[in-house]
Amino acid sequence: MTRHILDENEPATKAKVHTSQQAKKRLQKRYAKETRFKLMGLGAVLVAVLFLAVLLGTIIADALPVLRQHYVTVTVPLNAEEIDPEGKRTAQSVSNADYGGLIKAFAREKFPNVKSRREKKALYGIISSGANLELQQKVMADPSLIGQPLTAEVLLSDYADLYFKGSISDKTTIAVEGIASPVGTEGEVKILSTSNDFKNLLREVKQGLGEQLRVVERAIEGQSRVLKRLKDNKAKLEASLPTASESERVELQRRLDQIAPNKASAEATIETKKAEAADLKQRISINNATLSVGRDIPSYVIAINGGMVKVKQVSNTEIIGEAILPLSTEREAPKGQWEITQITPPEASRQISDAEIIWLDHLKSQGLVQDKFNSQFFTSGASREAEVAGIWGAVIGTFYTMLITLALSFPIGVGAAIYLEEFAPKNKITDLIEVNINNLAAVPSIVFGLLGLAMFLNIFGMPRSAPVVGGMVLALMTLPTIIIASRAAIKAVPPSIKEAALGIGASQMQAVFHHKLPLAMPGILTGSILGMAQALGETAPLLMIGMVAFIVDIPGATGFAAGFTDPATVLPVQIYMWADFPEKLFQQKTAAAIVVLLMFLVAMNAIAIILRKKFERRW
Repeated sequence: MTRHILDENEPATKAKVHTSQQAKKRLQKRYAKETRFKLMGLGAVLVAVLFLAVLLGTIIADALPVLRQHYVTVTVPLNAEEIDPEGKRTAQSVSNADYGGLIKAFAREKFPNVKSRREKKALYGIISSGANLELQQKVMADPSLIGQPLTAEVLLSDYADLYFKGSISDKTTIAVEGIASPVGTEGEVKILSTSNDFKNLLREVKQGLGEQLRVVERAIEGQSRVLKRLKDNKAKLEASLPTASESERVELQRRLDQIAPNKASAEATIETKKAEAADLKQRISINNATLSVGRDIPSYVIAINGGMVKVKQVSNTEIIGEAILPLSTEREAPKGQWEITQITPPEASRQISDAEIIWLDHLKSQGLVQDKFNSQFFTSGASREAEVAGIWGAVIGTFYTMLITLALSFPIGVGAAIYLEEFAPKNKITDLIEVNINNLAAVPSIVFGLLGLAMFLNIFGMPRSAPVVGGMVLALMTLPTIIIASRAAIKAVPPSIKEAALGIGASQMQAVFHHKLPLAMPGILTGSILGMAQALGETAPLLMIGMVAFIVDIPGATGFAAGFTDPATVLPVQIYMWADFPEKLFQQKTAAAIVVLLMFLVAMNAIAIILRKKFERRW
């Protein structure tokens, strides 16, 4: 064997290899790669945090308006002959009175000029349809109120509430300079001005008509493109007919027959829109014209002499409108005592009419509208009326469902994990069981819903939409997660703990339950609670067993035990149902319910962390 003999120059040569310019460049390149990798990782984290912040910010911003609710103070007479004609003065005897009629009478008293059936229906609609139930509950709770006026705060409708929150319309005051002279106090009212106030208003109306004209022109352009495509397709199909086979001709003719009605519809639409555009151009071009203020452009309201006049027609010198609130007098109003208000968007584009806005503003000016904390959202159940709907029923249903899930999945899952890890023989059967448990953890949750539908409802005949069934389905879904997490926690305990216990005479059962299991308990609890948190957010399996039903009553109202079999829903399903409703207030309540669900999840994860710290042992 040849021995390598180092000469005195060799260390210098090695040092030169690591300190040369090439080595320094390689080192700089490596450091640069590490820096880029760190920056990419940091960027990925920042992007994830940004998306999370945007998501949470959007949800919370939509949910915050739900915390406040607008009420109107009503004063209604509780005449004994109407409320309790039998004179019994009991909750049962006063429950069937016409409390809705009392609310309507209050509205008519506040706005006596509202005469038509259509206007009355709109007026009654600004107060929640659940207001009669609020009055009923107050009288049933205290029948001694009968015989005297009752003053109570009742909910406004969802659109009225959204209006006061600024979610429906915007109002802009237009400056006025002259003296206004009204003619008439009710119905149709004419107002003249000594300045150019109406000229400015006419210009605003023309601008609105111009915006409407541009919309019509864009519609004409769109329909023209559609018509051109239809004509091109028709020409191509007709050109292909002479050379086509018999079967192809049948298909081509069928497609031609489909084009004909679509072409006729597009042509008719274009003609209608062109006539509408021509009319708008003519109205805009006339300088001294009297223009009608339609529902497709912003609305204008004039406040004068204690009344509110909605502008119907406007010219340079006068307006003609409808007195939504009657004027107190026809006297002239100088500058500062009358004003013009623009309401946007146009009346046709919002859910609340100009008259309803005026009525609501009048009630607020009288101090009858209050903005309060919306406790009803947290204490009431589901409802078709957005302003009345709450999450308490879903919260109670979630509690009962999770209680069943925990009571079934935790002991069974932990017991199965202990047996498989410590007592089961290692053979093909246990290997097959382990593989199936791992596979079940990856099965889509809706499959467990189908299993619950087939087994618990169809075969065993258990109650539909009940927490006991929902809890059993979620327990089946959660079991694989708890078993896998528990086995991992037991396996993480050093074998020396069990061996030491066996060495001093402990039995197999004692070594597992007295020594190994307590050390594995933090991991078991953590895995179990995380599995429960996953079950808390599930919707699909509960939909399959009917928990999507509309449930008004609160589960367990007749007793704690009855709550397990009472019809119920849960928070994820309630969120799913509300998200499908078109009303804006339901969309806001969906966001609020999501926040509540997230708080549940955060609380469960916090419990997992606390339990882990409490039971954690070091060895």
